[in-house]
Amino acid sequence: MSLLVTGTIGIDTVHAPTGSAEGVLGGSCAYFAAAASFHSPVRVVAAVGGDWPDDHRKVLEGFDNISLDGLEVRAGSRTFAWGGKYFANMNERETLFTELGVVEEPAPMVPEAYRDSEYVFLANTHPEVQLAFLDQLPDRKLAVADTMDLWINIARDELVMLLEQVDGLVLNDSEALQLTEVRNAVTAARKILEMGPTFVVVKKGEHGCVLAHESGVAVLPAFPAEAHHVIDPTGAGDSFAGGMMGHIAVAGRADLPTIQSALAWGTVTASFTLESFSLDRLASLKRADIDRRMAEFRGAARVG
Repeated sequence: MSLLVTGTIGIDTVHAPTGSAEGVLGGSCAYFAAAASFHSPVRVVAAVGGDWPDDHRKVLEGFDNISLDGLEVRAGSRTFAWGGKYFANMNERETLFTELGVVEEPAPMVPEAYRDSEYVFLANTHPEVQLAFLDQLPDRKLAVADTMDLWINIARDELVMLLEQVDGLVLNDSEALQLTEVRNAVTAARKILEMGPTFVVVKKGEHGCVLAHESGVAVLPAFPAEAHHVIDPTGAGDSFAGGMMGHIAVAGRADLPTIQSALAWGTVTASFTLESFSLDRLASLKRADIDRRMAEFRGAARVG
């Protein structure tokens, strides 16, 4: 049930209608690991620069079940940094700056002790880098990737190669449209299945998500969060993936019913991320909080 994640650990600056946060912990790998840790032990493979604040490390060390033995600190380099501004409806944002830092350097190596990892999540980065990580993980049972519009635009050939190697893909509805030129999320996901994965998850924000699996199709609503609870959406998608993969790793299988259940756990875990800037809410979270909210979600989603 060993779960490994690769991706970015960054320094974020966020401006939202609810306030601002400058120089806080962020990055796809950080959010994923924090969320996954409530469901499964998780191994982190990432790189930061010498400017990475000690307080950020302490935040990650404060989570049970996160191993940072694969985190490289490169003294002469700069940590990935991102700044963004959210608009009134919180579904739209503008990127104010991106400083790639260590992301422009060679990717970190997977430590020897991590190479037996069976469940792998390739958080958002260049698909060529994601492919290189797969080569270092020969014992994997399940590899799932995230991607974004940038790579669909500038590295489509490499992304297509990646899709032939992974078992699952997570992306949002606009990215699914961009990749397939099909607007309907279910049809787009089915088309991506033809490119190689066993399953595809299309995120639709406040409208939930769609799962296309080689065994069938499922849909799941979003958690019914009230507007005043949404402080900062940053990292919600990565937290969703972390909850999802943590559940799959513990279950030890990736059939349609298991992934459906995993999507629910991912949805509920991510609903807490929205309630604060950075990882603040996740850092104060207990597994019992997730269990209570899952019961609430099951009641809200019940049909028949």
